Amino acid sequence: MSANTHASDSAYPSPTPNAAPWWRNEDWMAVLAALPVLILATKGIFPSELMLPVWFLVISGLALLASLGKRIVPFVFGAVVIYVLGWASQWIAAQPAVKAYGLEYVIFALGIGLVWSHTLPVPEWLREAVRTEFFIKVGIVLLGATIFLQEMLKAGMPGLIQAALVIPVVWYACYFIAKKLKVDEEFGVMLSTAVSICGVSAAIAACGAIQGDRKKLSYVTSIVLLCAVPMMIVMPVAIKSMGLSEAVGGAWLGGTLDTSGSVAAATEQVGKDATKVGVIVKLSQNVLIGVAAFILSVWWSMRGGANGERRKVSVKVIWERFPKFVLGFVLASVIFSYLVPIEVAAAASKPLKAVREAWFAAAFVCIGLETRLGELFSLGGGRPALAFLGGQVFNIAWTLVLALWLFGK
Repeated sequence: MSANTHASDSAYPSPTPNAAPWWRNEDWMAVLAALPVLILATKGIFPSELMLPVWFLVISGLALLASLGKRIVPFVFGAVVIYVLGWASQWIAAQPAVKAYGLEYVIFALGIGLVWSHTLPVPEWLREAVRTEFFIKVGIVLLGATIFLQEMLKAGMPGLIQAALVIPVVWYACYFIAKKLKVDEEFGVMLSTAVSICGVSAAIAACGAIQGDRKKLSYVTSIVLLCAVPMMIVMPVAIKSMGLSEAVGGAWLGGTLDTSGSVAAATEQVGKDATKVGVIVKLSQNVLIGVAAFILSVWWSMRGGANGERRKVSVKVIWERFPKFVLGFVLASVIFSYLVPIEVAAAASKPLKAVREAWFAAAFVCIGLETRLGELFSLGGGRPALAFLGGQVFNIAWTLVLALWLFGK
């Protein structure tokens, strides 16, 4: 048995809904891990840069204690290494030369994990800390606290209309293309969600909502980030050559570029009005991550998961299959949108983003540690990449039509 197989199959099995009591279920463990962070955030208490690794280790360790038992010691040692590797990925992404290209830390976290798994041994104590799904789900619950529902109202009607028309239409178009190319269901859902909403964050939420394959998530993440770079360079030039207004250009960029960093970098090349509109449109799409994850998880449960056996199921079966961390995401969003004072919630957004990214970075390091490049590039025989590109081409055309209609006055 290879080290990578052990990491994915033994160190962190994928439980069925009834495989463990609720206090050992990974979804509830993720919610429990996020809970103290969110409670402290409502009091304005956040970890400093030096204390963040302590929070990461203590909170993760306590949440997983029931399932780890005596293995808690090797988990802690392994989690220290994974956290450091995740921090290194964030440091690389924060460098000005890297930020200029809109590349995000997740691609570097994945790369660092892959380099380790291909050049160094993955000892038993390190495998114990490869808890990819747990780290992802903690990050998603924390993400909910930074998604403010009332911002949709402030974003303006044109931005909301564009988001409402882009997401379902582009999602179905990409999913249709994926089906025609015989891309499997999990891949199709993650690709479609990424291209229609906001790239990496949406893909992570979709993967968690359908309990998807982590290798497929790393594939989707890679293609999202690689595709964003040429689009970020070419689209501002196209806007100027086509004579589009800054508002139309900003709406076009905000609706098509799949990372917030690339939207900011691209719209700055067009003008201030483009930046303002682009941010509004992207925000409108980001707010709908929770709605999309909720709908996806219910639909996926009702259709019988990856097998796609459509049949009527009881409410009990839907609840058993439903990923509970999605409820944590939705509740965090509702609470920080309406029950926490707006000034407190706004002040918490930036530090919570830093905390969330610590867990996401760890998750992608873990994906790299349990993945082989040959497996990654051989997934789907290139068809998922073609499906994504096809969906993105449709996205570019459809969003331009909407931008001209809504912002071309």
